[in-house]
Amino acid sequence: MHDITLLLQKIEQGDTDAAEKLLPLVYQELRRLAAAKMSRESAAQTLQPTALVHEAWLRLGGDQQPAWQNRAHFFGAAAEAMRRILIDRARRRRAIRHGGNQVRAEEAELENIADLSRNDDELLAVHEALDQFAREEPRKAELVKLRYFGGLTLEDAAAALGVPEGTAKRWWTYSRAWLYRELNRD
Repeated sequence: MHDITLLLQKIEQGDTDAAEKLLPLVYQELRRLAAAKMSRESAAQTLQPTALVHEAWLRLGGDQQPAWQNRAHFFGAAAEAMRRILIDRARRRRAIRHGGNQVRAEEAELENIADLSRNDDELLAVHEALDQFAREEPRKAELVKLRYFGGLTLEDAAAALGVPEGTAKRWWTYSRAWLYRELNRD
């Protein structure tokens, strides 16, 4: 059994020291997932992978970790926490752009502002489409969250969901087609 799984079981049994031991073990993996996600973000994104990991850790409970079923459950929740953090940041920036905290922009800056706006809008559009997809196909939507927001490989996501790789590949193909269609509706 993996060390992480053992620590998660100890946390569930009430071992307070186990939560302190968990972060060093999962930190590098969480940082890798965050870096993979951040690599797909706009260059104007100011949030660093380390900050994303720390905020996700706090949202997951910090040193007061809830009862996790296993390693896959933990990393699935971490991917969801990272997703929500990025969505919240995009919504805040979008709200500021649409009237709040107005600042005069020079004409040369307008092109960069448009690029930042498009990325936030794309992220929010994916989020909204994914929420709709989750109502129709919850397991397939979880695969998308693990891949898109968690940065997991198809093989790792399949293992996390407990499905064969072939099934995960079919789900991924279907999910991408569904989301593409939904995001390109006029």
